[in-house]
Parts: sequence; C-alpha cells; structure tokens
Amino acid sequence: MAGTLRRLVRFAGAAVAVSTIGLSFVPSAVAADNGDPQTQIVGGTRASISQYPWTVFLTNTSGFQFCGGTLVSKTKVVTAAHCVKGTAASAVRVVSGREDKQSTAGTVTNVSKVWVHPSYTTATAGYDVAVLTLANAVNSAVLPLATPQDTALYAAGTNSTVLGWGTTSSGGSASRYLLKVDVPVTSDATCKTAYPQYSNTSMVCAGIPAGGKDSCQGDSGGPMVAGGKLIGVVSWGRGCALPNYPGVYARVAPYHAVLTAQINS
Repeated sequence: MAGTLRRLVRFAGAAVAVSTIGLSFVPSAVAADNGDPQTQIVGGTRASISQYPWTVFLTNTSGFQFCGGTLVSKTKVVTAAHCVKGTAASAVRVVSGREDKQSTAGTVTNVSKVWVHPSYTTATAGYDVAVLTLANAVNSAVLPLATPQDTALYAAGTNSTVLGWGTTSSGGSASRYLLKVDVPVTSDATCKTAYPQYSNTSMVCAGIPAGGKDSCQGDSGGPMVAGGKLIGVVSWGRGCALPNYPGVYARVAPYHAVLTAQINS
C-alpha cells in the first residue's frame, strides 16, 4: 500500500516541489506525483469557520487549494515545509475566513516571505514546518503554539481536532467545505510500530486502531489542535485512515523557539 504526503495536493502551474522519498509512503498532505489529489479529512464532519477562525488554506495564483495552515499572528501562518519547499512567495495565496471554497467570503492575502525549517529534507525525516509572512495583516483570531511545557497535550489518549479541506478518502475528491475530525493522540510505541522512522522529538501521531478517521491529501499543513493550542501540523502517513496506521503530524512544541523567532520577525 503506497503511502502519502497526507495533506498536499499538487497543482499545475505552481512551483510546489515535493521531494522524492525512498519509502512506500510520503507525507500525508501532498498528492502523488501524478497530480491526483490525495488528502482530505476522512470520517469527519462539517466545521464552522467562526469556531475555527485561525484555520486557513493555501492556493496558487489561480485559486487552486493545495494545503492548509494556521494563522498564529495577524501576519504569520504556520504550515508544513513540504507544502512550500522551493516555492516562491509570489506563487502562494492565503485564504482566511472562508469555510466554503466556492464562496467569496473572507480574505485572500498575498505572501511576502516563505520560511522553511533549514533542516527540512523530507517529511518523514522531520522538521516539516514552515512559516509564511503575509503581505497584509489579517483581522482574525489567532491560535497559540504549544510550548515545551505542554507535555500533557501530547499524552496518549489526548483528544485532538484536525481541520482541513482535503479529500475524504485516499485518492478521492477534495472537500468543498471545511471539515474536522477528532482523533486521539497515540502512544510513541504505537506510532513507532507503524512507522519505524517515527521520532517523538519531531513528530506526533493521532488516530484510532480501527482506522476510519484521519487527515488526508490536501490537508497537509493544516492544524492539529488540543487544549486551545496548535500541537501539530498535518504531515504524512501511510494511506489515509487505514487500520493501525495513524496520521503523522509535525510536533509543534519542539519547534516553539524557532517558530516564535519567525513569527516575531
């Protein structure tokens, strides 16, 4: 079973580059190299943008949504490195305040700077975080980052909420509306069994043993939330919502200092 960069949908005409990974799976957010969408919330429900106002999506200059993100200040968005690695700021737009992708609600904002963690190579090696600087401030609520002191938020069994506009099944169609799914954080041992390269210094897993609930293609870069904080960024996994293969997320707390430096710059 091929794996996927869970949350990225590759789009034509934009300079989104997805690194080749020498494994049978790639980050959840990214679509396969054949251009087919591969990520969306699986087993979720409609979510209100008014309840999750800091949830945004990324598009190319033609308005095609390919990833998600989280507004963490009026001018900064945290997303996945694999969503924007090698991409010019001028090629990306951030859409905020829009629940229905086919509506004109909310704000479309240009990006003036793309910062990708300097140690990022592939999502499965960690460091899958990036910060976008917006050309103009967005008048919206923001979500705080998890800190190294927030260890309880990463305990196995902690309920988390993942949001996105990705596909509702692996290889399926992307969602028109913002969706959410509640999934418990899994233990490090469970994640290590599923993914030998898993590292709890840079990643966190969430899902249920039976499968059926997960992030998927197109959701990459979107928020994983617990305790009112951003604890994870949709990153990668094997397929979507498969039994015993939880979704893998970039663990935000270890990157708190470097992300905060970018947010405050």
